[in-house]
Amino acid sequence: MGMSAEDERAASPRDEEWPEAEKAEKLARGAALKWASGVFYCPEKLEGLGHYRSRETQRNSSIQSRLKSTVQSYLEGVSAGLEQLRSAAQEVQSVCQDLGAARWALLDSADHFQGLQQMRTLVEKHVQLASVVQVLPQIFSVHEAFSHTLQLLHGQHLLEAHAELMMVEHLRDDILSQLHLRGLSSAQTTVLSYFSGLQQLNETLAKQLWDIVGSSLRLVREDPVLFVTAVRIIEREEKIDDTLLLEATFLPPGRPKGWRQKFYHVLQDTIRGAHFHAAHMDAEGPGLARHLAALQKDIVSELRVVKDLMVQCVPAHYNILSVCTTTYHQALTSHLQEILREDLDKQGLFLLLEWALRVYHSPEMMGHPDLLPEVDVSALGPLMSPELVDQTERRYVVKVKASVVEWMQRTLEVEFKEWFREEEPETDHQGFFQSALPIIVMQMLNENIQVASLITDSLQQKVYNMALEELEAFLGRLREALVQCGKEHQQDRTVPKYYVSYLLAMLNNNLALSNSVSSLHPTNAHRDIPTSLQAALDRMQKKACQLLLEELLLDLQPLCLQLPSRKWLSGSQLVSSMCEVIDKYAKDFSHVRKPVFTLLLMESELLVTSQYLRALMQKKMVCKSEEERSQLCDRLLQDATQLQELFCGLGLDQSQQSLEAIFALRELLYLKDPALLSLEVLGFITKYPDASDEHISTLLDLRGDVSREVRHVVLEMMAQHPQVLPEGYRPIFSTILVPVAELPFCLRKGKCA
Repeated sequence: MGMSAEDERAASPRDEEWPEAEKAEKLARGAALKWASGVFYCPEKLEGLGHYRSRETQRNSSIQSRLKSTVQSYLEGVSAGLEQLRSAAQEVQSVCQDLGAARWALLDSADHFQGLQQMRTLVEKHVQLASVVQVLPQIFSVHEAFSHTLQLLHGQHLLEAHAELMMVEHLRDDILSQLHLRGLSSAQTTVLSYFSGLQQLNETLAKQLWDIVGSSLRLVREDPVLFVTAVRIIEREEKIDDTLLLEATFLPPGRPKGWRQKFYHVLQDTIRGAHFHAAHMDAEGPGLARHLAALQKDIVSELRVVKDLMVQCVPAHYNILSVCTTTYHQALTSHLQEILREDLDKQGLFLLLEWALRVYHSPEMMGHPDLLPEVDVSALGPLMSPELVDQTERRYVVKVKASVVEWMQRTLEVEFKEWFREEEPETDHQGFFQSALPIIVMQMLNENIQVASLITDSLQQKVYNMALEELEAFLGRLREALVQCGKEHQQDRTVPKYYVSYLLAMLNNNLALSNSVSSLHPTNAHRDIPTSLQAALDRMQKKACQLLLEELLLDLQPLCLQLPSRKWLSGSQLVSSMCEVIDKYAKDFSHVRKPVFTLLLMESELLVTSQYLRALMQKKMVCKSEEERSQLCDRLLQDATQLQELFCGLGLDQSQQSLEAIFALRELLYLKDPALLSLEVLGFITKYPDASDEHISTLLDLRGDVSREVRHVVLEMMAQHPQVLPEGYRPIFSTILVPVAELPFCLRKGKCA
């Protein structure tokens, strides 16, 4: 199945020349070997070997016949191509011979052509002289045409005048063009000098045209013929410009005139000058309002004239309505910027914002039914850029803020004077003290926010933020006024006469302000009060409560100074007097609304408890016997019970009271066996973690039977069990200062040894 050495040597040159053939042959031989091995491997397939041989023989014959057919067609094509190349070569040779003959013929006749050159020169001169003779009458009549054209212009016969002018210009341009083609530039100066009157005529005509265009809005209503004439002349000149620019061989002096563009400029300048170049205007609200109203009326009226009349007087490609609309829009944009450079007041800034953002696009102006749908300013951009709107809104907010601050200051001054009146503050239908302050303040802030909502949401939000800031600042000034009033009252408790009542009115006012803040929000939805504003409201409430408690303390202190004493132990009416004072203040507190009323009761109860405990810890008394200690415990029980019943009767739940500290202290004093004090004290400080070593030591002194060893054990136990104040704990003992013990070993109170 292999190849012999001679076959390999014979095939090697061919293989080097046709590597693809070698690869195909190897693949074919491989496939044949694979097929043959499959046949000989299975003996039962040897019976069909003859069938396989005949089938392959037929296939080889078919392939060879197709190859022969393909090669034959290729050979026929090559033969035809060679025949065509042979025919083309013969034709090329024939053409070359003909061209050579023509060349020799031309060389032979060159001498005859030189004799025609003189004839050509004479013909050209003849043509030029004929042209000059033909235009001589027109050239001689140029100055007469100048005079006639000028008369026509003075008589406003513009079309005839322009026809004359075009004729003279055409004559001049034709002469200049001929000189230009022949390179006679020196002669052009003489021609221009001869036709110098054309410039004056052009200027006179142009002046009349621009005067007509400047009065176009009036003329299209009164005499549109004159305006249409001007437009026709402008269009004639535009066509001449276009033709000359298209030819681009020679451009006469003064071309292109560009009168159509000049038409637009004049019309735009007329619009700007009529409305937007006024002298210094009144920057105050009324003057600006009149100016803006006049602009609105004039612009709508003139655009209606353009839409209904002027559009019919000019070609459609002028887009005159769009041009005028754009001119008004751009001029207004610049004009508003000029106005904003003035120091406008609050009303002026508001009017400008409202006019630019609301009125301009409304049906009263650019959205007027008579202008729609042809007039559309939506694609021209806003009159005021977003940056300018934001800047103007900030200026407006600054002006509003100054007004609000001034108004709030007046309100505060009036309120401060009312505190010193000789009559109680007014009450509402439920009997709660109040003043007009919350209504005035909130109404003023709300009105400014609602006014801002007429412009944009962003302006409303800015004014809302400013209102909250100023309300916070106002609460700070109101708190300072309360402090000042409290100082004056400390100097003379009869001034103001109804000091407590007005403090209660301030608490109600503060609560009303707190409840009204959410109504200021632009969306009218319930919103949380900002943290800083809530802190200001809390500080205001805390200060008013503090002043009330100070007033209560001044009335309780004379009674607390009598605690503890032997007289008190024997059963005096001291606590009953305290209850009367508390009850009197509670009746005053009933004129304040429920949340604050409960707060005042809680703070009053805590004040009474702390003052009672402070009096016990002043080391004024030490129990000398068990009987006296028992008597002290009974008195503490009676006093605490009486005070507790009083506050419960006033509406303060027992769980909200701190009087339990007196009961706990009584248990500490009532303990019979001092050895058990450490456990009792541990329970006490667990319940009241702000009780210090000094407090416990003072209470142990009050017992009068605690030895040094027991005291040491108790204090050691406290050191081993430090307490942490739990969250929400109301301190009682931390506000009580214990008198400092006198130093030992003192000879006398004057000086230590």
